[in-house]
Amino acid sequence: MKFAWLCSHESYQPEMLVEQAAAAEDAGFDVVLASDHFHPWVDDTSAAGFVWSWLGMVAARTDRVQLGTCVTCPLFHYHPGLVAQMAATADRLSGGRMLLGLGTGEAINERSLGFPFPGYGERHARMAEALEIIRRLLDGEKLTYQGTYYRTETARLYSPPVHPVPMLMAAGGPKSATLAGQQADGIITSVKTPEDTISKVIEPYRRSAQQRGGSQSVLATRWTVLGHDNDEAWLALSSMRGLRAPGRLEVADPAELRARADTMDPAEVLGSYTIVRDAAGLIGAYQPLVTDIGADMVSIQVASADPLSAIRLIGKEVLPQLRSLAAAAAP
Repeated sequence: MKFAWLCSHESYQPEMLVEQAAAAEDAGFDVVLASDHFHPWVDDTSAAGFVWSWLGMVAARTDRVQLGTCVTCPLFHYHPGLVAQMAATADRLSGGRMLLGLGTGEAINERSLGFPFPGYGERHARMAEALEIIRRLLDGEKLTYQGTYYRTETARLYSPPVHPVPMLMAAGGPKSATLAGQQADGIITSVKTPEDTISKVIEPYRRSAQQRGGSQSVLATRWTVLGHDNDEAWLALSSMRGLRAPGRLEVADPAELRARADTMDPAEVLGSYTIVRDAAGLIGAYQPLVTDIGADMVSIQVASADPLSAIRLIGKEVLPQLRSLAAAAAP
C-alpha cells in the first residue's frame, strides 16, 4: 500500500507547494499528488497555479516519489490529446514517475474560460472518448479519431512517456466506476462512509474491471482538517470554505462562492469535514481507508495552518502506524 500527500493548488501558491512536495518525499510519502484548478474556491485566501508547470519543477526537486494529478479534467479547456502530451512530458522529466488522475471537472474551471459545463450525462460520454484518445496516444499510436465530441488528425506523441503512465479515473457513483473499470487503470474515490464507497463505487468498478481483464487499482482519498481547536481549524480551512457553499456546481466566480460561504455558520462548514486535533486523530481518520477499503493507495489530504509541520508530523507519527495497519490487514 502506498501513501500520498495531496498538494492543494487551490490553497497555496505553487512555490510553496514545491516545498511541500520535497518535504513529503523527505517524510517518507510514496506519492505526491496535486489538484488541477484554473480557479480556486474563494478569492481571498487562495491560489491557483498551473499544475503542469509545477510538476516539472517538482520532478527536478524530487528523486523517488511518484507524481500525479488528482485530478485533471480532459473535457473542455484541455483537449484529451493535450492531456496525453502533458502527461508524457511530465513522465519523461520525472524519469518515469508519472500517474494521471482524471475526472469530469468543475464548472468553476470551465465556465471561467468560456466553456459550457453540461450535465453529467454529456460529461460521462465525453470522458469515454477522452480516455480512449489519451490511452491510444500514450500507447504510441498515430491517431486519426472522429468522435461525437473530439477529433484528431494523425496525432502522435513525438516525446512519448518513458514508461506506461497509469490512468486513474475519479468516481463517486456506479456509472463512473463502471466506466473506470472499462477504460482506466484504476479508480480514485473520496471516502465518507466506507460501506457506501465499497457498495456504490468499488464493487461496480471491480466487476467492470474484471470483465475487461484489466487492473483493479484503488486510490482512496479523504479530506481532514488539522487544528488544535475550532479557531485553528477554521483558519486552516479558509481557502476551501467555498467548496461547501450552496450552488457551487454552477458558479464560475470565486468571489461569489466566498460571499456565499461567509453567510454560513462556520460550525456548519467545519461539520462537513473530518476535524482532527493530533496525530492520533489523523491515524483514526485514515485507518478505515487502510483496513476497511483496503486501498492500493491512500491520499492523505490535510488542511492545516502549518502544512510543513503537518507533513513532518505525519511522516514521524502517522505513516508508520498506517503502514503497520496495512501490513496486518494484508492477506
